[in-house]
Amino acid sequence: MDKKYLLTVLIVGGILLFFLMPGKYDGLAKCMTEKGVKVYGAYWCPNCQKQEELFGKSYDYINYVECAVEGSGEQNELCRKAGIEAYPTWELPNGQRIIGVRTPEELAEITDCPLS
Repeated sequence: MDKKYLLTVLIVGGILLFFLMPGKYDGLAKCMTEKGVKVYGAYWCPNCQKQEELFGKSYDYINYVECAVEGSGEQNELCRKAGIEAYPTWELPNGQRIIGVRTPEELAEITDCPLS
C-alpha cells in the first residue's frame, strides 16, 4: 500500500473521529440546559474563553447568552435588563447567580446533573 495513501486515510479518519466523538461533558451540558441553566458572557472576556475551554466541544450544548455588542464596549439590552454585571455569570433555574469560572465538577454538583 502506498505510504501517501495510508497517511491520507489516517489523517482523514482522525479528523472524522474527532468530529463524530461526543464531548467529555455532553451529558452534563445537555442536562444543565434542559434544567434551564444559562451562562451570560462576552466574546472578548478571557474568563468566558477559559470557561469554554473547560467544557471543550461540549460547550456547544450550554445555553450561552452573548452580552457584548460587537464592535462596541456596550452590553446588549437583554443582559442589561437581567442585571448582569460580570462574566461569566451562571444563572440557575431558581434565579440564583454564580459569578466566575466554574469547573464542570462544580457545576455538576450545583445543578445535580451527571458529570458525563
